[in-house]
Amino acid sequence: MKLGLFLRRFFGLRNKASGFSLLEILIALALMAAGGAFVAGKIFDMYYEGQVNSAKIQMQNLAERLKEFRRHCGQYPNTEQGLKALIEKPSSTPECTRWNPDGYIEGGQLPKDPWGEDFVYESDGKIFNISSLGTDRAEGGTDKDVDIFLNEKQAP
Repeated sequence: MKLGLFLRRFFGLRNKASGFSLLEILIALALMAAGGAFVAGKIFDMYYEGQVNSAKIQMQNLAERLKEFRRHCGQYPNTEQGLKALIEKPSSTPECTRWNPDGYIEGGQLPKDPWGEDFVYESDGKIFNISSLGTDRAEGGTDKDVDIFLNEKQAP
């Protein structure tokens, strides 16, 4: 028996002309699909984390503007006045006689959260809460649909 024939039979080696079997191709495709799914999952997780971090940074920036408003006006805008008080002088009570005529946000536009929605603002004038409804754009939620909150105590 020739050595080459023996090695091919013993080690399952084939002729150079022969290709891969269907089973080998399917196994390779399955491994690539599993690896791709893993990588895609990690990419989506990183994208979600980026959106959450962006929302938190935007809320911290709004909190800084709200504190500047309070320094001028003596209190935070109430819920009725809302974040709009940062770009337009509030017409409802309590009035702010020292309101900054340029507003408190450059460009005169309130930011949207990373999901394209308005931030939710609540305040009695003494403390405030800012929130984003998150990916599901609805109150409440679990896991990745959870709402994101920032209150006065968490603000920088």
